[in-house]
Amino acid sequence: MPHRKDEKTRDITELIVKAGEKARRETRAIPEPELTRPIEWPVSCTVGPGLEGAIACETKIGYVNGSKGWLIYRGYDIFELCAYSTFEEVSYLLLHGNLPTKKQLAEYNKKLVDSRNLNNTMRLFMNYPVEGMNAMSALRLGTNLMRHELTYIDREEYKPNLDGVIGSDEDSIPMETKPMGEKDAIYGFKRIKMNRPFKGVNPELHPAAGAESCNHLVSGVATIAAAVARLKLGQLPIEPDPELSHAANFLYMMTGCRPSPVEERIMDVALILHADHGMNASTFASMVVASTLSDMYFSVGAGIAALNGPLHGGANEQVLYMLEEIGNPGNVKKWVKKSVKEKKKIMGFGHRVYKSYDPRARVLAPLAEYLVKKDSSNHNLLETATTLEKEILDTIGTKKKIFPNVDFYSGIVYACMGILPENFTTIFAVSRVAGWTSRILEYLENNRIFRPRAMYTGSFEKEFKPLEKRR
Repeated sequence: MPHRKDEKTRDITELIVKAGEKARRETRAIPEPELTRPIEWPVSCTVGPGLEGAIACETKIGYVNGSKGWLIYRGYDIFELCAYSTFEEVSYLLLHGNLPTKKQLAEYNKKLVDSRNLNNTMRLFMNYPVEGMNAMSALRLGTNLMRHELTYIDREEYKPNLDGVIGSDEDSIPMETKPMGEKDAIYGFKRIKMNRPFKGVNPELHPAAGAESCNHLVSGVATIAAAVARLKLGQLPIEPDPELSHAANFLYMMTGCRPSPVEERIMDVALILHADHGMNASTFASMVVASTLSDMYFSVGAGIAALNGPLHGGANEQVLYMLEEIGNPGNVKKWVKKSVKEKKKIMGFGHRVYKSYDPRARVLAPLAEYLVKKDSSNHNLLETATTLEKEILDTIGTKKKIFPNVDFYSGIVYACMGILPENFTTIFAVSRVAGWTSRILEYLENNRIFRPRAMYTGSFEKEFKPLEKRR
């Protein structure tokens, strides 16, 4: 495990601390009170297309204050966690609600280390043409194969006992909740009695739910993502090293080289920054699947599928291609003018939630500069990025509240560590699985199947015509 005050990475800690101090100087107001109090159901809110503004649930896991640029995990400021914590501590915090004691951290870390080995999954996985697949498609496939290896839920004998579970989903029941309706309408994975053990089934297999599955997924998704990176290069996956931290082992399994303390620390910070971020598209997708009482693995698979989209997790890859298209800092003004005129989306800028500088970008920007100072091979890339940021802020950014988001600098950080763009989004998933699983567990404590409605704007009373009379 890396020491938080390692002398070799003190500069990185100081950069993060300074970024946090600058952010706090610029954002000294209190959070929006309407988003930080218990809900009195039914709730009234303004809802836009895509459920924008809708309130779906309460949470104690994370909070994003978009107007001030705050990101909070379980009450802890993101700058504090990045400066002094580790991904192992942060994933424990998200899952369990508190930072771990020394004993709890040792026990949790052992579970993560033990869950890194996926020998049967790897054997199955390597039978597929992974080298020709989209990296996120391959990651989703691997997660599904994990489900088959580690759980009994695919076995023919498995049948969940759903006695007492209310499954009503008719539009005629507008609220069969909490908030309104029978108390027995609340249900979750832990309330389902699994008919175990099954005759002839390995007793070490477990239900695809609960903390045990979360541990397997936090570790296993990293193992699979690293294997995807290797296989796409025509290389064999690497066995995990139990002596390395989560971040260091992930880098080692991906690249084949044990990372330096600086590389390990920066990857650790990147994983912390991406671990949770409110009810974003991938988190919502995973929670929707879980709300049906599907399982943790399929739910995480849904999150991976949503994260694959270029408007969500794929944006940092597109940022790198955009910067390469611009070419050099001298082309920025002309490129921005042309893009604005053509109403072209400028990747890495703006956010559905943030109307101020994304706190994650505040951390990643100085880390990108730090890496470029150590290795100037990406100097032009970074200079083009910083010039583009200044041009956007000077022209349209400040007026329209369009600032760099997490994707703008994360790709540059990964590129500086020798990671190929096609693997950027899988790194996002390796981190975000901690947030997905945490929010699934929390939501299932008072589970309601998600059931929004659509406004019908079609026709009525059309006359049915036989096939031969249709035009």
